[in-house]
Amino acid sequence: MPASPVTYTFLGPEGTFTEAALMQVPGAGEATRVPASNVNTALDKVRDGSADAAMVPIENSVEGGVTATLDAIATGPELRILREALVPISFVLVVRPGVRLEDIRRVSTHGHAWAQCRIWVGNHIPEAEYIPGSSTAAAAMGLLEDDVHYDAAICAPIVAAEQPGLTVLAENIGDNPGAVTRFVLVGRPGALPEPTGADKTTVVVPLPEDRPGALMEILDQFATRGVNLSRIESRPTGQYLGHYFFSIDADGHVGDARVADALAGLHRISPATRFLGSYGRADGQQTEVAPHTSDQAFRAAHSWVENILAGASVVPEYKPAASPTA
Repeated sequence: MPASPVTYTFLGPEGTFTEAALMQVPGAGEATRVPASNVNTALDKVRDGSADAAMVPIENSVEGGVTATLDAIATGPELRILREALVPISFVLVVRPGVRLEDIRRVSTHGHAWAQCRIWVGNHIPEAEYIPGSSTAAAAMGLLEDDVHYDAAICAPIVAAEQPGLTVLAENIGDNPGAVTRFVLVGRPGALPEPTGADKTTVVVPLPEDRPGALMEILDQFATRGVNLSRIESRPTGQYLGHYFFSIDADGHVGDARVADALAGLHRISPATRFLGSYGRADGQQTEVAPHTSDQAFRAAHSWVENILAGASVVPEYKPAASPTA
């Protein structure tokens, strides 16, 4: 029986950086791709089964976490991050034919794009008003509409190249030429990707009690097991002022003993901890593991305790440290 066709959704419209990230997924070119107007809509399509997975932005090297995504995957029916993708980011300023730089009074784009072009905008069109757009591509496409209420848009070069009705006034206007955005492919809970040795685990940890040392207890679960954190961000839960959850990326896979032990410790402290997935790193960077936090060391430690409980001899062979040379 032939496999069912795969449907992906992504933050649209077509031509966004998010679609470029989706195209890094094997088979995405042949799959059905459905653009969504915002992150919540994309994730809802996955939750209701109308899409198999959604590609959404989660972090930018300049602006940090994408709050819409961090909040959307932290609540509601469970989702799983299946993989990540990295996309270099560059921007162009586009207008309708005939519009000059000095004519621009309003500019539309996505909030993260606007933040990454502040210096250029301040130097070239300092009086321009920012009009929020659902995406960079949507802002550019809006210029082609008859009732457009802004003069220019900031978008990806590919969008400008594919739309003959747009004119590029300026290229490479990003403040950081090395900017990269990280995207995640999100699906429903199921079998986890196998450990690769270059993995990342994402969790959401509500702060159970706001008191001195509460965050330290969370961080200690990772530190004492030799698990490095590549990202940690606090977000308000929305329940009341001062109530937060922490979105955390840890190096390693839940199948690694040290990571599993850290997550078990987190759950003891904060039973509402949400596991969002273990998946391969897009950059393939191997996780460095200290000898005392290796899977072998954890197995040996658990075996030692089991022998104690069984009443067996557990006296280790003592090996004194080598004497320092004179």
